[in-house]
Amino acid sequence: MIDNRNTILAVILSGIVLIGWQYFYNIPQMEKQRAAQQVQQAQQKAAKTDAPATSTSTPPAAGTAPGQQTPAQQANVEPVRDRAAVIADSARIKIDTPSVIGSIALKGARIDDVALVKYRETVDPKSPAIVMFSPSGSREPYYAEFGFVPAAGSTLKMPDQTTVWKQEGSNSLTASTPVTLTWNNGEGLTFKRTISIDDKYLFTIKDDVSNVGNAAATLYPFGLISRHGTPQVSGYYILHEGLVGVLGDKGLQEYSYKKMDEDKSVTFKVTNGWLGITDKYWAAALLPDPSAPIQARYSSNLVNKVNTYQTDYLLDPLTVSIGGTASTSVHLFAGAKENAVITGYDKQLKLNRFELLIDWGWFYFITKPMFWLIDHLYHLVGNFGVAILLVTVLVKAVFFPLANKSYASMAKMKAVQPQLAALKEKYPDDRVKQQQEMMEIYKKEKINPIAGCLPIAIQIPVFFSLYKVLFVTIEMRHAPFFGWIHDLSAPDPTNLFNLFGLLTFDPTHVPIIGHYLVLGLWPIIMGITMWFQMKLNPTPPDPTQKMIFDWMPLIFTFMLASFPAGLVIYWAWNNLLSVIQQGAIMQRNGVKIELFDNLKSTFAGKKAS
Repeated sequence: MIDNRNTILAVILSGIVLIGWQYFYNIPQMEKQRAAQQVQQAQQKAAKTDAPATSTSTPPAAGTAPGQQTPAQQANVEPVRDRAAVIADSARIKIDTPSVIGSIALKGARIDDVALVKYRETVDPKSPAIVMFSPSGSREPYYAEFGFVPAAGSTLKMPDQTTVWKQEGSNSLTASTPVTLTWNNGEGLTFKRTISIDDKYLFTIKDDVSNVGNAAATLYPFGLISRHGTPQVSGYYILHEGLVGVLGDKGLQEYSYKKMDEDKSVTFKVTNGWLGITDKYWAAALLPDPSAPIQARYSSNLVNKVNTYQTDYLLDPLTVSIGGTASTSVHLFAGAKENAVITGYDKQLKLNRFELLIDWGWFYFITKPMFWLIDHLYHLVGNFGVAILLVTVLVKAVFFPLANKSYASMAKMKAVQPQLAALKEKYPDDRVKQQQEMMEIYKKEKINPIAGCLPIAIQIPVFFSLYKVLFVTIEMRHAPFFGWIHDLSAPDPTNLFNLFGLLTFDPTHVPIIGHYLVLGLWPIIMGITMWFQMKLNPTPPDPTQKMIFDWMPLIFTFMLASFPAGLVIYWAWNNLLSVIQQGAIMQRNGVKIELFDNLKSTFAGKKAS
């Protein structure tokens, strides 16, 4: 029957979407988590062997064509040590703000020790703070560096990664007290660097260069972010992790670590750009003056068998006349990708779509409003899970006229089933005639044959946008619901296959089938609500159709088991609302509600068997 075919078509369409997500995103999740554990264990083991590390970064070279790769400086090979030990053994300026703690190394004036105190590694508030930057000599160096390069052919001495700066004034960088560093090159140039930070994640680096020498000096300001070693990434196509920037008229430029290893170096000569390196929830970005022309570069180099990724820029030259002073300033973002903070910096600094540091995806026009709505409801009710339930109700209300029309059309189709059945008896061997007469009945009764697809089709973009919001926004990270759900962005932690924790073994470690042995309580609730929704419709007379309807809730239950708990809660709640809505519309149109008869026949059939 047409209505059953339409429903099956819509269910299959949804199933294809979910199967695709399951195949590309969720099944690999377990493997990547295990791989990450293995990598971590290997790194811990390797750390004990004093493997060599490098402190090399590659400043852009002045006087070369835009995009020309410069040779790496000679690497300073040193043994890999514990991060805390490396920090303790070097002269540093303390960073202490409500959002960021860490330090700045006097050697090289690198910002290479940043931890985000508001965020923890696990839901346990006593777990370690998220480490953003780490210095050279530790296991995974990651830092920002700023400075100058001379004009091509010049021998003028410039501060570099080995320069030890002199600290003046305050010995601690806070949101209210900047720090000042100075260095004299012995050739008439004095470099003065003032570093400040706000109460969030924005550093401001201002350089003043004075010249008391006997000749004018030409300097090219640069900034770079360097990351040593290929970091562990989520590996989902729905999320970009790697090098990122919005570079003038080139627009958004995203390069994964893998693609960067293939391309080695890409350059852009633009105005109004920013660039950096992003993780799922954290990012570091160079924010030069939007009005300044820059030579921007993404690069990947193999240094001492370690992949080193870098984003950098080179500004137009500064000329410091004899007895004169020249200045340049740049901002550095290093922190959590909080939407309100990112948007605030975008407007405050008049940046070029800095909002795209958060990966809203191609359908940002759906995803961003969905996040905005959930976030505003959260501030009203104080719980993101409740906010998701309220969003579901609002979405239902918005689409109610369309859904009402669709369910009403479905109800009318159920009412004409006897006429359709009579057509099959009247023209058993003439399918063309059956279709012609069927269309006449639909036209007479003003029935839309494809209306049954709409209620399910409507859910797909909403489902996708909510999935994206739950997956990429840091606001959802470690957001609790009620009971055992402590993180809406993570799968339901319970599992039927170890009796919800009564057994101590982990079913996901079972060879071959372990990926599928994940079934929490909320996915089971979702499956039950979907089963009730299926039973609301008449039992299809065709055995194949009936089998699809019978098995679909179970298939969806297992597919959604490894999705974020917030998404499963949404789907279960949406199913329940759909059952209520469809039942009310069917009753209003005088169509018999098949739910209880179908349930009775299902269990009666099983009992008879």
